[in-house]
Amino acid sequence: MSPTSTTDDGLFNESDGIEPIEIQDEMERSFLEYSMSVIISRALPDVRDGLKPVHRRILYSMFAEGLRPDRSHVKCARVVGDVMAKYHPHGDAAIYDALARMVQDFSLRHPLIDGHGNFGSPDPNMGPSASRYTECRLAPISLELMASIDEDTVDFVANYDGKESEPAVLPSRFPNLLVNGSQGIAVGMATQIPPHNLAEVIDATLYLIDHPDATPLDLMAFVKGPDFPTGAQILGRSGIRDIYETGRGSIKLRAVAEVVEGRSGAQIIVTEIPYQTSVEQISLKIGALVESKVIDGISEVTDSSAQRDTRIVIDLKRDAKASVVLNNLYKHTPLQTSFSANMLALVDGVPRTLSLSQALGHYVAHQVEVITRRSEYRLRRARDRAHIVEGLLLCIDQLDAVIAAIRSSEDRADARSRLMTAPFGFSEVQANHILDMTLGRLTRLGRSELEEEMAKLLELISELEAILQSSERRNEVLKAELIEVRNKFSEDRRTKVISDPGNLEDEDLIPDEPVVVMVTKSGYVKALSDTSFRTQGRGGRGVVGARMKEEDIVNHVLHTMTHSYLLFFTSKGKVYRLKAHEIPRFERTARGTAIVNLLPLEADERVAAVLDTRTFPEGHELVFITSHGQVKKTAMEEYDKSRRDGLIAIDLRDGDSLVKVVEASETDALILFTKDGQGIKFALSDIRATGRATSGVRGMKLRPGDLVVSGDVINQDREILLVTDLGYGKRTRSTLFPLQQRGGQGVRCIRIVKQKGSLVAAFFVSMDEEILLVSTSGVTIRTTASEVASQGRDATGVKLIQLGDGERVASAGLVPVTLE
Repeated sequence: MSPTSTTDDGLFNESDGIEPIEIQDEMERSFLEYSMSVIISRALPDVRDGLKPVHRRILYSMFAEGLRPDRSHVKCARVVGDVMAKYHPHGDAAIYDALARMVQDFSLRHPLIDGHGNFGSPDPNMGPSASRYTECRLAPISLELMASIDEDTVDFVANYDGKESEPAVLPSRFPNLLVNGSQGIAVGMATQIPPHNLAEVIDATLYLIDHPDATPLDLMAFVKGPDFPTGAQILGRSGIRDIYETGRGSIKLRAVAEVVEGRSGAQIIVTEIPYQTSVEQISLKIGALVESKVIDGISEVTDSSAQRDTRIVIDLKRDAKASVVLNNLYKHTPLQTSFSANMLALVDGVPRTLSLSQALGHYVAHQVEVITRRSEYRLRRARDRAHIVEGLLLCIDQLDAVIAAIRSSEDRADARSRLMTAPFGFSEVQANHILDMTLGRLTRLGRSELEEEMAKLLELISELEAILQSSERRNEVLKAELIEVRNKFSEDRRTKVISDPGNLEDEDLIPDEPVVVMVTKSGYVKALSDTSFRTQGRGGRGVVGARMKEEDIVNHVLHTMTHSYLLFFTSKGKVYRLKAHEIPRFERTARGTAIVNLLPLEADERVAAVLDTRTFPEGHELVFITSHGQVKKTAMEEYDKSRRDGLIAIDLRDGDSLVKVVEASETDALILFTKDGQGIKFALSDIRATGRATSGVRGMKLRPGDLVVSGDVINQDREILLVTDLGYGKRTRSTLFPLQQRGGQGVRCIRIVKQKGSLVAAFFVSMDEEILLVSTSGVTIRTTASEVASQGRDATGVKLIQLGDGERVASAGLVPVTLE
């Protein structure tokens, strides 16, 4: 070869055999080749047997070397050496790590290798002992992966140096991809397939064989979810459904723990932990959190685990609340984790993200091919043997002549030629078989034994031909083999699927305490502690409860508990549901947050009413009151639903809007109030119950320009408090209102005069209860109802709050004494 030369300008001379290549093109080509090699040859499992090349090579090497379950264990170092020398051109550490994982009963649901020695623990800091110290042999279930591998069921390919051959895939008589799962990181992609229960997966496969168009949802009737070797609990089914329908999803895993009472106090006993966590990690994390005072109430943590039995004992202090400590442990430690699944596997050498039905569908197709190839192999063998037996039967009929012909022949070729011609007419194969037999064997041939063998061979040939000619017969064989594996190796489910109790961040760690929720006209909301307002005398100036834009006003004030539901009814007749603790808390003078951050309101949609409730009891009803005097009665349980985009609460007519929603029963009476000071009382039985998306009936006939501002269910033990927009109000008795038929104009409830303003609020109070009044500028006052004068229906009221120039009372609300 001539030395490389360059031209005068320093460039390579192409005549010397050097071809210039763009470095970008070369880098792209080289990286693509490297990434595909990693994906196909190292990182991703095959959908058919669920194995990566290294695992397949280890298992096949052990099978070829005779390391069966009924043989003695051998040193793992020997297995690693054989695999590295014959099949896997990579380091011994990678091979041994893969081997050790197939032994670990905390990694695989059904370990494929039976080991002696220390093969590690879930603690990542405690790996397996060196391969020279550990021993291994195949586990019984691994033989099901190898079943019929010597019957031409799978293709064999040359190994890395061409001196050996290895299977491209194993026959795999059970869906190992799902049963044991897989993990791997390739170039630009990764797989994370959780392990499953063998019986459930096989049952789903059996169903899929009979129903090829089955959806993942259909198969979920059999596969309840992943079944992890470490047990624990799966919270909720939505993540499982995502995984099985799309191939991707996340599930929450929670340890199994219970609170027990001991002599020295309560204890939390943990007996099962989430997959891929360890007792050591959990104990250290708890200790660190206790030391940093993130978690209070724990006096001691003891690891009492032995062998594979998990037991963490957490001793609590005498004054500790066990439920709160346990919820904090779930929140801050690996006692609760998430498992992100990505069911990525190789399908015909190409990475594919698979749903449950697709993964099992590809497995079924592989098994059909295995059964077909095995049947064809067995049919060839049976036909070959039948041909031989047929020749032997013919030989028996003329045994003396056959022996004489062989003896008189000059050599083997001459003898074969004589046997293949008249009067014998044997085929070459039959003639060679007769010549291979010794004289003793030839003379001992028995017709009955040969005829019996021929009958069995003909029966086998007929059966194999039927299998090859009928897909139904192949499916029957496949189902029978799957059932056999299930009956032999199935175990009870270890991981239980339970309902998700909810987001710990939202409720379980939040005390159930009183809170004041305010909603402004322009759409701001906030929550404040009820201690933000001090009790004052009637007529006081109050304190600032909210700092708002100049044109904004507070129009909803609700005193509730943090664990209660808040039902937000909007101007468009829709309802949205939140928990009170989901409302952000602010300082007393803060504006709050825009409610569109919490509810998906449209641009022209505003909150018109807010109702709080702890439950949705049967037999209770919600009564809707609109500004045009419409009323509607609907069962409360109709609203025990939650949708991100809201539900239709009432079908409003053009120009109408919602004023109030109250709980009621059939024996109650309802009273409505208008801004012009009119009121009407009628029996709730006058309103027939209707569904959620209805408009109701007329409750009150309004005068021109008048609007309904409030309404409520009659309470004979309490009085009505009425408040005008200029800060005047009074108490009056509901017995002063006559019971009328719905649809009338009613009677006067407060005399409206220019100096005292129009009615803005009306609600029932007791003498020992307190009220909150909020002005348009955000000034808030808290006072007792007993300080408000009791007057007749026609009275104009007394001053309740001192207002500044241009101020008005925006809203008024009740503060129940029971929440103090």
